[in-house]
Amino acid sequence: MRHSNSKRKFGRVKNQRRALMSSLALSLIVRGKIKTSEPKAKELRPFIEKLITNAKKGNPATRRLIISKLSNRSPEVKKLFEVIAPKYKDRNGGYTRLLKLGARKSDGAKMAVIEFV
Repeated sequence: MRHSNSKRKFGRVKNQRRALMSSLALSLIVRGKIKTSEPKAKELRPFIEKLITNAKKGNPATRRLIISKLSNRSPEVKKLFEVIAPKYKDRNGGYTRLLKLGARKSDGAKMAVIEFV
């Protein structure tokens, strides 16, 4: 039974799911807007919003935590702390927007665009 198991597995093992979320988050930080499948976008939303909330604190401990979650990518972490987090300092959550698109032509997967508000 799947009681209280809310996360999607995407047919991957744990470390692959973690790498997937890290990769999607890095792409979102760099580009500001990405197009992906709807389930991946829905899983990415709480992941990236927790990173932004921690980045708003701005202390070294949260910086180390975020670096570890984003695969030691310093330029993206720097952008998160210096550009993205200050933009949302007066906002209590809801940093991303999810726009649903139609189905992908090749396999019929539901698509979505996730972007910063």
